[in-house]
Amino acid sequence: MDLNHIPNLKHLKSNNFFLIAGPCAIEGQEMAFKIAEKCIEICDKFGIPYIFKGSFKKANRSRIDSFTGIGDEKALNILNNVKNHFNIPVITDVHNENDVKLAAEYVDIMQIPAFLVRQTDLLVAAAKTMKTVNLKKGQFMSPESMRFAVNKIVESGNKNVMITDRGTMFGYQDLIVDFRGIPTMKSYATTVLDVTHSLQKPNQTSGVTGGFPEMIETIARAGVVNGVDGLFIETHFDPNSAKSDGKNMLPINKLEEIIERLVSIRSTFNSFRS
Repeated sequence: MDLNHIPNLKHLKSNNFFLIAGPCAIEGQEMAFKIAEKCIEICDKFGIPYIFKGSFKKANRSRIDSFTGIGDEKALNILNNVKNHFNIPVITDVHNENDVKLAAEYVDIMQIPAFLVRQTDLLVAAAKTMKTVNLKKGQFMSPESMRFAVNKIVESGNKNVMITDRGTMFGYQDLIVDFRGIPTMKSYATTVLDVTHSLQKPNQTSGVTGGFPEMIETIARAGVVNGVDGLFIETHFDPNSAKSDGKNMLPINKLEEIIERLVSIRSTFNSFRS
């Protein structure tokens, strides 16, 4: 796993995992700064490299009246302020080629949403920024098929690519994580497990996504012992008031105790491998 292509990302200690964490969507600067500050405090304590995550807009909503953002430029400026104030890398979703051009001026990592990971023009545009590209595995795709998405980035001249598993569709309104896919995807690129999105209950009858936040640590533990390079956890000081995906976010006051246990598990895992 080579993460040297990500600006301002601290080096791994003791073969640890890295953490991508933050709110689902940028709601304001004060909120973003508070979440980033708390995550940095926890990650510094346990020697974990940290990437701040926040969507500058949400284009894949179930209902037309769902929250989509506070304004593209406003949200991207907040991401840029987080990056510069805390000297950490930031990641955001891009949904089309115009998003790529806009976001490239502000963020370090371009994230391709799972539903869009087969969109060649979008992937090529993201690759050509020479930013790191994080490919969310489509809920409808096998781990093996992600090789072709990775190839689109690499063959566009950019070797800075990651894969993030966010679960696989199981029926109409559920997701499962197939941990057999982790070693497969790790053979293609740095691999991350998106813990919180893997616990979504998508397309609920109300048009609002549900979830199982009580299972966050369970899924994260399984990812750590199966050798994921990084974990992706959406978190918020008050998930019930979050404007997007609150039903499957982790309350930030629970993050430190979970990370402490996960670091201990990874240390034990490493000792068995050595």
